[in-house]
Amino acid sequence: MNTNYLITLKTILEAGSFQKGALKLNYTQSTITYQVKQLEKELSIKLFEKIGRKMILTQAGNDILPFIKTILQATEQINNYGKGISEMNGSLRVVVPDSLLIYLLQPVIQVFRQKAPNVQLIINAMNCIDIREQLINGSADIGIHCDVGNYPATIALEELGAFRVCMVAPPFVDSKELDFITPHQRKTLNMISSEPHSSYQKVIMEYLTEKDIILNQTMEMWSIDAVKKSVINNLGISYLPIFAVEEELKSGALIQVKTGLDDTLFSSFCSYHKNKWISPPMELFLQLAQKFLGKTCM
Repeated sequence: MNTNYLITLKTILEAGSFQKGALKLNYTQSTITYQVKQLEKELSIKLFEKIGRKMILTQAGNDILPFIKTILQATEQINNYGKGISEMNGSLRVVVPDSLLIYLLQPVIQVFRQKAPNVQLIINAMNCIDIREQLINGSADIGIHCDVGNYPATIALEELGAFRVCMVAPPFVDSKELDFITPHQRKTLNMISSEPHSSYQKVIMEYLTEKDIILNQTMEMWSIDAVKKSVINNLGISYLPIFAVEEELKSGALIQVKTGLDDTLFSSFCSYHKNKWISPPMELFLQLAQKFLGKTCM
């Protein structure tokens, strides 16, 4: 069996389509279509079926997917046997929220690239709910995230550190609008969120509900920099990790708004599927995450 065909199948599934898989592998679409057809012929099963405009993995394809991942994992182990970390190749896929990627994970990435230059490090920014699903289905090797609960026993959770979160607003907002302690209020302010499924966003919304403080509306933006820019431009307020707004608070571009949650600590975690082989590159990344994030961040 040609393991390149298995790699092609795995890449198509991770990328989401034949076209994206071809781009990722630097193949023509006809090449990966041919490889899939050859694999189907070799296995005597149909791997994909067309539903609407999309090619969807068949039930037979889903059934054999764990075996394909096992084969590829074993192949990587054999290829890297006896090699030092700097000689190892292969890939490592890490999923992480936008805020942690931008503000806390950069030193981890820098050191990892120095120590394992031949390993393809693939990092995807996504919300914590999607991170959990990627870990459960084995699409990602490592997840760095906030706790969203409902993790099965197959997922290993290692706490990294804790951080504080604060409400931020532009400095020129009417001070009466910035009272988030007194209950039973109706405000004209909008809440702007970059990670609506994060544990801290859930906590602030529960806090506002308990206080009966109702904001105008909630706006979701999937970039923490876009959220900060929007708050600075008086489009609303936001509840963000202090490590992400430290510079803006120091410069006066943003101000911290007092809430009853100011002393609350939120934990960050490093997770992986227990059935995965902990390769030396994966072990290195886990160690670096503990080293650089394994403390109270702010």
